Amino acid sequence: MRQALEVVASLVSSGRAGVETLPWAALGYQHTQAVRAALTERYAPATANKALFALRGVLGECFRLGRMSAEDHARASDLPSVKGQGAPRGRALKNGELVALFGACDASTAQGARDAGLLAVLYGAGLRRAEVVALDTSDLDVESGELRIRSGKGRKARTVWVTNGARDALRAWLDVRGCEPGPIFLAVDKSGDVRPGRITTGAVYQILARLQDAAKVKPFSPHDCRRSYITALLAAGNSIAVVQKLAGHASVNTTARYDRSDEEAKRKAAETLHVPFAG
Repeated sequence: MRQALEVVASLVSSGRAGVETLPWAALGYQHTQAVRAALTERYAPATANKALFALRGVLGECFRLGRMSAEDHARASDLPSVKGQGAPRGRALKNGELVALFGACDASTAQGARDAGLLAVLYGAGLRRAEVVALDTSDLDVESGELRIRSGKGRKARTVWVTNGARDALRAWLDVRGCEPGPIFLAVDKSGDVRPGRITTGAVYQILARLQDAAKVKPFSPHDCRRSYITALLAAGNSIAVVQKLAGHASVNTTARYDRSDEEAKRKAAETLHVPFAG
């Protein structure tokens, strides 16, 4: 929200003021409508609407603090959402890429086993980075593959399952890690020794970047593993309501935005078209 407000403050002041120096209570209808127009022109609808949401929130606080009259607040905050939908962010990993990424993990080493286990829960359970690093051994039932997520977005607990190869990869790492209570994913130093201490979300990025280079796949983010998980589940015919619960989304609309299976279907449809180019 602060980043969104910085954008608004810069637009209003032509870059001369920031969040803490802009006189928010002085904004009138003419200012906020100009901001909306600029946001619509320069940013994707989702980004523009995030900034408008943040602006409405600040204007509401100005009113509640007695800095704005009810009439001024009503006019300034009369900001309809920007319509339209931008291109979907991120991408879904192809099966060949996943094969290459797991192949880049040398499970005979502590680092390789850890990396394979990490990739397994990012893709095989669709976890967010923060959820992965927060996992403890007490959250996992190794036999059933049940994994309890305690620190999801909005702090809502949920249950997912690691099955098939994902469970095997996680077991292989736990054989190396040992059964001591604590974080599931630990640091591995340059000499290959497992060290106590929970890995960070930044370390997740670094690990995947290293695997990406080793596997020679196109750039992807940790969240793209989650997109791939949701896309694969929906493409397999699973109910979107079930996938929503597994992903920990508050709405099925959010789950639908992660689905990339339509893009593959459109590609296949395009390939049915014959273009009579002789060359």
